[in-house]
Order: sequence, then structure tokens, then C-alpha cells
Amino acid sequence: MSEILPDQLDYGLVLVFCGTAASEVSARAGAYYANPSNAFWQALWETGITPRLYCPNEFPALLDLKIGLTDVAKSAAGNDSQLRPSDFQPDQLSQKIAHFQPQIVAFTSKTAWRAWNQLPTAKPVAYGWQDARLGKTRFFVLPSPSGAARCYWNIDLWRELADDYARRIDLL
Repeated sequence: MSEILPDQLDYGLVLVFCGTAASEVSARAGAYYANPSNAFWQALWETGITPRLYCPNEFPALLDLKIGLTDVAKSAAGNDSQLRPSDFQPDQLSQKIAHFQPQIVAFTSKTAWRAWNQLPTAKPVAYGWQDARLGKTRFFVLPSPSGAARCYWNIDLWRELADDYARRIDLL
């Protein structure tokens, strides 16, 4: 099985964003969060995580900011409702996190967090910092930036993450 979008992972990352899977728009574009209705890139800029508004095809440049990108389902594309449980690769994601040991993995939806933890859809998940750790890595759950999830959007949680990211970058 080939990956729809290549992982953007490396040693020494402060923050890794982990989505559920590439959207069909992102898969066609070959870039993370490429759907114009997705607020991901706008949120990074608005919260100060990035110094300017990046275009989706510039995603490899995030590594220069100590930011990585990945998905729980690497070989499937589509909306969350189109994905099957067999599309998710939680063990592979755990291995990547254990290998690279980023300081933070921020899941860009409750669905992505549930998929990685193999939790049922009905299982309540709180936004923000999670109690779980994997080695030195901490976890944060964000409201989805997808246009399909706009009713759950809250930039304040992205700001909270951005503040923590900025503190960590200042320490490097």
C-alpha cells in the first residue's frame, strides 16, 4: 500500500499535526489540507504558529519551523464518513511517534484521536491536552479545521496550542 501523502516527520520536531486521512481534494493536489474550505493553513497563520499564510503545496516548509504532518490513515483518502476501520493504521502511527519523539502531537479532530486510540465513535473525547503520553510526547486534540466540521470550529483551542508551541520554540 502506498501513502496518499508523504509523512513530514523528522527528529527534533516540536509539533506534529495528525489528521484522520487526506481528503480527496488533498489527495488530488498532493498536499495536506488543500481543500479551500479547510481552515488549517489560516489557523496556523492567525494563531502565529507560522509567520505568514502558507499555501498547501508549501507543506514541506513546515519542517523548517519544527512542525511535522501525518495522518492515521495513510493509504486511504476521503471524508471521515467514507473511511473504514481497516483504513486506519494506529500501530504504524505509534511506531512513528515512538521513533521520532516529537514534543507534541496535535490531532486535528476528535475522529483522528479516536482512530489512533481505536475508540468507538460514541466515546466522549475532550478537546485540548490529553492525559496520555508516549515517551516524551504529549497529545492535544483540536477542533477539526475541515469545512464539513465548521459547526465545531473554535480557534481558541488552536491559540492555546500555538502559545505552547511558541514557548517551546523559544527554548530551542
